[in-house]
Amino acid sequence: MRKLLFSLILLISVSFSKAGNPPDEGMWLPMFVERLNYVDMQKMGLKLTPQELYDINHSSLKDAIVNLGGFCTAEVVSSQGLLFTNHHCGYEAIQKHSSVEHDYLTDGFWAASFEEELPNEGLTVSFLVRMDDVTNLVTEKLKPEMSETERSAMISRVIEGLKTDASENGKYQVSVKSFYNGNEYYRFVYEVYRDIRLVGAPPSAVGKFGGDTDNWMWPRHTGDFSIFRIYAAPNGSPADYSKDNVPLKPKHFLTISPNGIQPNDFTMVWGFPGITDRYRTSHGINATLNEINPAIVRMGGVILDEMKKDMDASDETRIKYAAHYAGLANFWKNKIGETRGLKRLDVYSKKKAIEEHFTQWVNADQQRREIYGNVLQDMANSYDQLNSTGYNKQLWYFSMAFYGSKALPFPLANQGMINILKSGQKGDELKASLAPMMEAGKEHFKDYNPATEKKILIAILQTFKNDLPAAFLPDIYNEIDKKYKGNIASYVDMIFKESVLVDEGRYNAFLKKPSLKKLEKDPASKLTNSFYSYFMTQTMVANAAQEKLDKAERLFVDGLRKANPDKVYYPDANSTLRVSYGQVLDYFPADAVHYDYVTYADGILEKEDPTNEEFVVPAKLKELILKKDFGKWRDKEGRLPVCFISNNDITGGNSGSPMLNGKGELIGIAFDGNWEAMSGDIAFEPALQRTISVDIRYVLFIIDKFANAQRLIQELKFAESNY
Repeated sequence: MRKLLFSLILLISVSFSKAGNPPDEGMWLPMFVERLNYVDMQKMGLKLTPQELYDINHSSLKDAIVNLGGFCTAEVVSSQGLLFTNHHCGYEAIQKHSSVEHDYLTDGFWAASFEEELPNEGLTVSFLVRMDDVTNLVTEKLKPEMSETERSAMISRVIEGLKTDASENGKYQVSVKSFYNGNEYYRFVYEVYRDIRLVGAPPSAVGKFGGDTDNWMWPRHTGDFSIFRIYAAPNGSPADYSKDNVPLKPKHFLTISPNGIQPNDFTMVWGFPGITDRYRTSHGINATLNEINPAIVRMGGVILDEMKKDMDASDETRIKYAAHYAGLANFWKNKIGETRGLKRLDVYSKKKAIEEHFTQWVNADQQRREIYGNVLQDMANSYDQLNSTGYNKQLWYFSMAFYGSKALPFPLANQGMINILKSGQKGDELKASLAPMMEAGKEHFKDYNPATEKKILIAILQTFKNDLPAAFLPDIYNEIDKKYKGNIASYVDMIFKESVLVDEGRYNAFLKKPSLKKLEKDPASKLTNSFYSYFMTQTMVANAAQEKLDKAERLFVDGLRKANPDKVYYPDANSTLRVSYGQVLDYFPADAVHYDYVTYADGILEKEDPTNEEFVVPAKLKELILKKDFGKWRDKEGRLPVCFISNNDITGGNSGSPMLNGKGELIGIAFDGNWEAMSGDIAFEPALQRTISVDIRYVLFIIDKFANAQRLIQELKFAESNY
C-alpha cells in the first residue's frame, strides 16, 4: 500500500527467478550483472564486457545514465552534456516556459545556441558514483524482540550514519534503500548536478501524438522525446545556475546507431524504475481490485473531468494545467488498465498457488512453522482490519484529492507561517522570514486558475459526501451541514470569496500585512486542516494493522527465497539504477490478433484527425511524410520507423531510459508499456509484456528535417552505418 502511494507522488505465475525464467523478466542491480546475468546476456547478443557495463573505477555505461528530477531517466549523448529523455518527462519544464505568447507546448522549442538554452529551477540530474551492500551494517543492530516501530527507528538511525559516512561532507548525495521488503539494504552514492537547461522539444502534436487515447497502447506513433543539457562550474563540479557555468564534459556518453532494429535483436534498458510490487500476495491483489484501484479511478475521474472542461475552454488554462493533467491522467488510466490485467490474467489465483507452495514448505519443518507459520494469516487479518475501517478507500480518496487539487494542499505549505507570526518578529526580520512564502506563492499561483480550482474542490467535497459513510467524513462537513444546509457549492463559494490562500492578490496583500488571527481563522486553512487531521487520526488507528502487515510481508519474502534456494530472485524496483534485457519482439494480444514490432510514419497519417487535438499532424511533418523526405534516417526500404517494441521489463521511472543494442549503442528511448500487460508492476506476463520505445531514427529525423536543428545532430557520435 505504501509502495503504491509512493508511486502516485513521482505508475501470471510469478517465479521471480533466473533459472527457468525468461531473461526479459527482472530489473537487475548493475553491480550483480556480471555474476547473475552476463552469460545469458552474451548468449542473446551482448558484445560488451562486464567492466564496460559497470565499473566504479573507470568510465562505463552506467556513467551515461542519469536520474532526471527523481521521476524519470535520461541519457548523456554528447561530449557536451547533452541529454535525451521523453517529452512527457520534460513536459513540466516545457509547460513552465510556455505562455499564450510563447506556447512551446503547441509550437515546440529549439534553442539555436547555448545562450538560448533555458534554465529550469529545481530540476536536477543524478549520476550514480557507486553502490554497496550494507545489509550486515543495518541488520546487526536489530533484535528479534523489537517491535516494528523500534526496528524502524533503529534502521533509520543506522541509515543516517551510513549516509553521513559516504557523503564526503556534502559532496555526494547518499541514499540507503531497502530491498526484498526489508531483508537487505544497499547504499547508493550520487553526484547531483543542479543546472539543467532545456535545449529542444517537439510540439505536443509530435511528442504527445495520440494523447490520452493512445496512452499505454500499441501501435504507437509518438515522438516522445525532449532534449536537455547539463551545465557545471568551469571546473566540472555541480553548481547552481550561473551564466558562467559551462556544458558538462561527462565521463561517458552514448554512441548512436543509425542501423535500426530487427526481430529478436538483443535489447538492453538502463534506468531508474520507480516502484514494482511483484511480491504482493493474493490478499494485496484482493485489496487492489476491490478497494484501492476503484477509489483511485473514481476520485481521479471526477477531478480530471472538471479540469478538462476548463482546459478545453481556454488556452491560458490549458497551458497552466497541461503538466498537472497529464500526470494525473497517466496514473488514472494506468490503474484502469492494471485492474483489467489483474482480472484477465487471473493473477489472484496465481498468487494463491505461490502461497500454497510457501505453506507446504513452512509446514514441513517445526522451526519454519515457528518463524513463518502465522505470516499469511497475519496478512489476511491486517487487510481485513484495514478494509473494515474503510482505511484504503479513505486513503486513496484523500491522496487523489490532495494531488488533484491545487487549492486543497496549499494551506499545508503555509503552516510554517503560523509559527513565524507567533514568534513576535516585526519589521525587516518578519519581512525576511516571510520572503520564501512570497516566492512559493509566485510559483504556486503561476499555474493556478481560481475558477478551475473552485470547480475541482466542489467536485471533491461532493464525491466524499456521496461515496463515504458520514462516520468516515472529516468534521468540516458538520459545519457545511449547519451553516450552509449541506450546500457544498455555497460553502466553497465562501472560501473563494474570503480566503487569503486561494487568491494570489489576497495572498500577496496578506503577506505584506500579516495577521495571525486572520490566518488561523482562514476558511481554506480550516478545510485543509480538517481533512488532514482526520486522515492522520485514521492513519494512527490503522498503524497497528500496517505494522503487522509490514512484518508479515518481510517474513514472506524471506521465506520465499529460502524455500527456493536455487533461484536467483530479483528485487522490486525502488528508483535505483537497474538494467533489464530482452529482445525486439512482436506479440499476440488476443485471439486472431497480431501486433508487429515496429510502426512507420505512414501510420501517423492513417491516424490523422484534424478535428481531434490528440491526432493533429503538423503541416510540415505531413509534407515531409507525403514526400518521403526522410533524409538519412530512412530504413533500407525507404521507410521512416517511428516506434518499436521489445520484451524488456520496465516501469514508471524508466521513462526516458535508453534502449540499447548489444554494443551499447542507442537505438531508441523507452517511454511506455502496453495495455494488455498493465498488471506488470505486480505480475510479469512474458507473452504479453512489452516496452514501447521511440526509434532513435525518428528522433533524429524530427531534430534534423522537421526542426532544422542541425547543430544538435553535429554534436552526436554515430556508429558506422550498415547501409
